[in-house]
Amino acid sequence: MILEEKIYLWLLLLIPAVLLLYLVFRIWQKRARSKFAKPELLGYLSPNRSSFKPFLKVLFIVFALAGLVLALVNPKIGSQLETVKREGVDIVFAVDVSKSMEAEDIAPNRLEKSKQLVRQIIGNLGSDRVGIIAYAGSAFPQLPITTDYGSAEMFLESLNTDMISSQGTAIGDAIDLATGFFDDNQQTNRVMFILSDGEDHGGNIEDMARQAAEAGIRIYTIGVGTTKGGPIPIKRNGVVQNYKKDNQGETVITKLDPAILQEIAEEANGEYIDGSVTAEVTEKVQEELLTIEKTEFEAKQFADYKSQFQWFVGLAILLLLLDIFMLERKTGWIRRLNLFNEKRKTEE
Repeated sequence: MILEEKIYLWLLLLIPAVLLLYLVFRIWQKRARSKFAKPELLGYLSPNRSSFKPFLKVLFIVFALAGLVLALVNPKIGSQLETVKREGVDIVFAVDVSKSMEAEDIAPNRLEKSKQLVRQIIGNLGSDRVGIIAYAGSAFPQLPITTDYGSAEMFLESLNTDMISSQGTAIGDAIDLATGFFDDNQQTNRVMFILSDGEDHGGNIEDMARQAAEAGIRIYTIGVGTTKGGPIPIKRNGVVQNYKKDNQGETVITKLDPAILQEIAEEANGEYIDGSVTAEVTEKVQEELLTIEKTEFEAKQFADYKSQFQWFVGLAILLLLLDIFMLERKTGWIRRLNLFNEKRKTEE
């Protein structure tokens, strides 16, 4: 179930306000009547007046108000989880979260630029499935293959350079992990985008890229940063305190290494893309994805979210009608019960 307009839930605060006003009114009414006559005399003047029904009428109004608020919120219920057929490409984004990605040689920094690029690429996709891997000294699965772009953006936003303790740029591990992301039962066309500065890599990543290509995975690499490079800031509460230094006390300058990224793309039938300009990157990615044949796959999704507001409107109308037509005098059985009690007291 989802609540479409949660903002209207604040209107439920009117309910305690209504109850408080009613309590104040009842106190004032009781004091006014006590000045007019004693309780015994009031009972003789209005013997059929009910002391419970006014409270019941207020409850009807309160529940009617709650029903109208819930109608405004418009709760929806998914009728069923169904399997649908779609055509697209399976795409895995491998994002470098090593400390060198904090360098600000490209605004706002390399990691935020990478996230911005992935966000723009996902925003231009149609029915393709996406997955996300984070890697530094090791690779970590962040989001498995899914058609839920909202979840993809949420997990993408959570990426940071502190999420993986081991440092480095284990591109090979990311490639190896990506091969397990794809569903072998569905022979979909598979694409991987690696976003990195290409620095401090290790292992035989060319061999990994070649094996990925043999598994039907096409790898595109996106270089984020500049060849001129920049220092790695050390921040506290968002303010730069210092810059990372090496063992000799010299400030470390991290630079984009496009050569290794180009080799990976070449080995895996892809292409290297300069990540400096977001618009150019997204345009290039779209062009490349158009050259890849779409394949059919199955996806599960909730279908037919149906609004349920009409039930709450109906309940509110019913309660208001009951409130309008309910008289504040005692019903016959209550009146007879009171007469019986009075007769018994007289006999005693």
